[in-house]
Amino acid sequence: PIQDLPINLSLNAGGKYLVFIVTIELFHSFFSEVAGIIPFLNEENKNKKYYLDKELSPTEMLVLNQIFDDKKFNGAHKLYITAKAYEALSLYFGNNNNEQNCPFLDSEANTERIKKAKQIVIDHMAEPPSLQDIANQVGLSLSNLKTGFKHIYGESVFNFLLDYKLEYARKQLLSKEYNVSEISLQVGYSTASHFIAAFKKKYGTTPKQYAMSIN
Repeated sequence: PIQDLPINLSLNAGGKYLVFIVTIELFHSFFSEVAGIIPFLNEENKNKKYYLDKELSPTEMLVLNQIFDDKKFNGAHKLYITAKAYEALSLYFGNNNNEQNCPFLDSEANTERIKKAKQIVIDHMAEPPSLQDIANQVGLSLSNLKTGFKHIYGESVFNFLLDYKLEYARKQLLSKEYNVSEISLQVGYSTASHFIAAFKKKYGTTPKQYAMSIN
């Protein structure tokens, strides 16, 4: 509301995005009675940027897909889309379980520290530092690192790293530039057998079988 901010998106093939544009006055009216407990609407943070990145629930995804899939461009189309937009916002901001209420992340600085921790994990995926070392590097306690990371990215640091390594390996297989043993070393597995087992658990096939299936 006080300045123009850039929006940078990176989508996978076939990905979709949905943007809700709402005036700040209308948006505040949705929460007028509870604005104080919503981080970016309270008085302390009214002039700060607010960042929240979390995995959507199946119910939230269902509503968004209903918006994407609506092909009935009749007289009620606008009403239907407006109702679904309100429903999506209600579900997104109405989830008040303890795991997602994370006052620690009300601070933009703390959110940036978590994002920096994520980048450290990615940059050193083959030989990742300990969680305590990462926490020290970004200036967080170990507890806040664990809590904040799971809040933003929806999983623990360990699970995020495992998923990232296996997805990186899958893309390397697509390139056909490296064999299985070389890729397993790239992502930090000292023995190819452990890499093969982890890959098969995630993708349901071995790296070799996956590579052979690529046209």
